Amino acid sequence: MTDEQPTKPVRHLLGLSGGKDSSALAIYLRDKVPEMEYFFADTGAELPETLAYIDMLEDYLGKPIKRLNSKKSFEYFLKLNGNFLPTAKSRWCTSELKIRPFEEYVGNDLAISYVAIRADESHRKGYLSTKPNISARYPFIEDGVVKEDVLKILETSGIGIPEYYEWRSRSGCYFCFFQRKDEWVGLYERHPEKFEEAKKYEAYHKEHGRTHTWSQGEYLEDLIKRSDEIKANALLQKETEKQKPKKKLLDKFADDSDDGCLICML
Repeated sequence: MTDEQPTKPVRHLLGLSGGKDSSALAIYLRDKVPEMEYFFADTGAELPETLAYIDMLEDYLGKPIKRLNSKKSFEYFLKLNGNFLPTAKSRWCTSELKIRPFEEYVGNDLAISYVAIRADESHRKGYLSTKPNISARYPFIEDGVVKEDVLKILETSGIGIPEYYEWRSRSGCYFCFFQRKDEWVGLYERHPEKFEEAKKYEAYHKEHGRTHTWSQGEYLEDLIKRSDEIKANALLQKETEKQKPKKKLLDKFADDSDDGCLICML
C-alpha cells in the first residue's frame, strides 16, 4: 500500500466578461472541453444588459457560471483604497475585482486559463497570471479565429451580440473610465440612475479637494449639458468612417483598441 494522495486533475477555466469574445470562446469550447469551468467576476457595478447576457449564456452552456466577488464589490474596495477612484494609471479595480478573485478561485490547483484573444489581434496581451500553477491557452489564435468568425459563432448559437453594443463599445463597469463621451451620454439616456451614481463618486472627490473625473478633463454634470454636441460629433465621426473602406459587421460597435482592460472587456 502507499500513502501517496491521488493527483488532482488540471482545472480548465474560462473567465467571462459579458463581452463578445469571451462569450464566443465559451460557446466554441463547450463541446471541445466538457470539463470547462466558467466564472464571472461581478464587480457589483455591472450593466443590467451584462448580467442578463451572462444568465442567457449560462442557460446555453448548460453549466453554472461561478459568480465571484459576491461579498466584496467595488464599494468595498473603494473604501479600502481610501475612497480614491481608479484611473487608467491606477487600475486597482482590475487587480482587486478581476485578478485577485480569479487567483483565489484557482488556489494552488494546476489550471489552464483560456483567453479569448483572436487571431486578428494576436499582438494584444491578455491577463497572464504570475502564479506558476496557472498557464494560459489562446484557442482563437491557435485555430485562426478572427472577428468575423466570432460574430458567426454568436449568431449561429442564437445568443447574439450583447445589447449594450447598441451604444457602448465594450463590457465592464457602468462607470468605466475608458468610455467615450458619447457612451457616457448613452448611459445617461438608457440608465439615468447609473449615471447619477457615477456623478456621486465625482462629487465626493470634488468635495474633498480632488480633481479626478471619470471622463478625462470634464465632470459628468458638465458633459451631459452638451450631450447634443457630443452626439452630433459622434454621428459626424460615424459618417466619416462610412467614407472609408467598408468595415465588417459590428466594427461600428466594437472598438478593439488597446486602451481598455482586456480582462474586463474580452
